[in-house]
Amino acid sequence: MKRTVAILLLALAWLAAFPRRSPAPLVYRPGVGWTYESPATKGQWRKTRAKEQYQFALDAFQGGDYKLAAKAARYCVDTWPLSDYAPDAQYLLGRCYEARERFEKAFKEYQKLIEKHPKYDKYEEVLLRQFEIANRFLAGRRFRLWGLFPLYRSMEKTVEMYVNVIGNGPYSRIAPLAQLNIGVAREKQKDYVLAVDAYSKAADLYHDKPLYAAEALYREAMAWYKQAKTSEYDQSAASQAIGRFTDFTILYPSDPRVEEVRRLILQLKEEQAKGALRIARFYEKRRKILAARIYYNEVIAKAPDSEFAKTARERLAALKAPQVASPEKPAPEGAGNEAASEKKP
Repeated sequence: MKRTVAILLLALAWLAAFPRRSPAPLVYRPGVGWTYESPATKGQWRKTRAKEQYQFALDAFQGGDYKLAAKAARYCVDTWPLSDYAPDAQYLLGRCYEARERFEKAFKEYQKLIEKHPKYDKYEEVLLRQFEIANRFLAGRRFRLWGLFPLYRSMEKTVEMYVNVIGNGPYSRIAPLAQLNIGVAREKQKDYVLAVDAYSKAADLYHDKPLYAAEALYREAMAWYKQAKTSEYDQSAASQAIGRFTDFTILYPSDPRVEEVRRLILQLKEEQAKGALRIARFYEKRRKILAARIYYNEVIAKAPDSEFAKTARERLAALKAPQVASPEKPAPEGAGNEAASEKKP
């Protein structure tokens, strides 16, 4: 026992007298964070010139080592932010996160690139990559909690991405699509009011682009239509849908969806007629004959060829019959006795 203790003490004394640096697999650097470095590759990814640093990052990326490539690219951006290689290194950093399916981080790195280097030669490609990332989240991809765990979907954050895309390139070829997709995101939230606003904005901004303008107007009308279908007693949304559908048929008469739109207009008008008929019957039951007649006439005006109009015409004819008296203008008290006395000799 004493011999074992003596050996341990001698070993500790040796280590204390001749210290040696042991490899540290986890290293923290400002701007880089915690990184793993094996003894074989320790420090090899850090170069003394921006060109060599970027080339090392690019080689790692092309070799499929996206973590090492990202670490090297970030070091290049942080160490030589004003060099000619900083924009390419920033772009490569976004590509690394995208390759690892860390799409939210990739989007943010692309955003940094656009803000810091607005004249970057791959600007349009960066916008397209941001747009495609936003489309992934629109399709249902989950956002990560703390950037690590895929946990939740968010149409609100997806809309923010599209807003960034439009702000980055308001006159780009994908800006109209991004604006339309904001409307799609709002529809997924069942917020048809905001969806209408998004589509209406697209129709106004890109009125000189017939393809996008027609699509925006059609989707705006459809958003009104969906809102009308969820509000049985609210006829204002149906009226808005009819108006926008009608505008669509006038402005784009050769669009293949015109026949479908006309059927929807007819359907909406019949729904309005059905609602008006319900109101007319309500007033008739309560002997509010004048109000009942107004709504029966509205039924006929909304859908003259429908079954609802047929019923309305029958009720109007019945209300005009002599035996039906209107309680809205009651005879003065005693008027009947006066009329009878006049007939007496």
